[in-house]
Amino acid sequence: MKELKIIEVKSEIGAGTRGASMGVEAMKIASLDLQSDFFKQHESVEVENVNELLFDGAQHAHAKFIDGVMIMEERVCLEVYETIFDEFFPLVLAGDHSTAYGTIAGIKKAHPKARLGVIWIDAHADIHTPFTTPSGNMHGMALAMACGIDNYECKINDPLGETLEYWEQLKNVGMPGPKIYPEDIVYIGVRELEKPENYLLNKYNVNFIEIEDVQREGAEAIARKASAMLDHCDYVYVSFDVDSLDSHVSTGTGTPSPNGLTVAEAKALNTELARDPKVCAWEIVEVNPTLDTENRMAESAFEILEATAKAIASRPVLAE
Repeated sequence: MKELKIIEVKSEIGAGTRGASMGVEAMKIASLDLQSDFFKQHESVEVENVNELLFDGAQHAHAKFIDGVMIMEERVCLEVYETIFDEFFPLVLAGDHSTAYGTIAGIKKAHPKARLGVIWIDAHADIHTPFTTPSGNMHGMALAMACGIDNYECKINDPLGETLEYWEQLKNVGMPGPKIYPEDIVYIGVRELEKPENYLLNKYNVNFIEIEDVQREGAEAIARKASAMLDHCDYVYVSFDVDSLDSHVSTGTGTPSPNGLTVAEAKALNTELARDPKVCAWEIVEVNPTLDTENRMAESAFEILEATAKAIASRPVLAE
């Protein structure tokens, strides 16, 4: 790894609330307001989006815009793969969280024989499937795609045949089969779990760190604990959803949730995680300036982004 490369994914095809596609630009505006030259320092590439499909209305009730999500997963997968192949570190700035599966698939495509761990910092577990989703919004399904899980045991929906065809194709983006094992996920800050998700967490004994643990032990200690939980993995990907922040802070996101992280905790947590040489990609998602006032969410998000990027750039392996 030589340098960071910013991958911009201005997609909101998997979200239930409109506006997350504007999050990347909102963070750029925040950087200007904070007088930072961050976006000038690093090379960046934008993945073309298919947000125009939103005007057609959702055809798939239990996996809304799954056709568009499929396109985005393939595009993000390829961009992340090429970034790693070119020996850059992918720093992904995305709209809705569904495209995180594309990031995971891209890492796996670059390292097909490696075992990949995922640290998922989020208010939500995002491990629903078309069979279990209460909303049909695909930003709640990224980890089920990555694990190749259907969760028939908790089935409440009967998706259309065409929906299921897309779902099967999604699970094979990048390369056939699951990209990660559920036991190689570490959740931090999840506090809104639905029964089908809870079932999977218990079934696979998924690693789970609560907000109270962060408050009690401190963010740096929790980061080290999370990394230790994935000691057996070859690489680690960190995905940071801004709704992991407390709803007093995270007004500018689609699904804010109370009792979350402070900005200082999120910054300390992500920067400490990023120092681990196994961390091979980092992502920030779900900034939605249309729900915000005075761009506050984007400013907090940018503060965390810039600090994390500095921690990655200062790693010995990157500084050679």
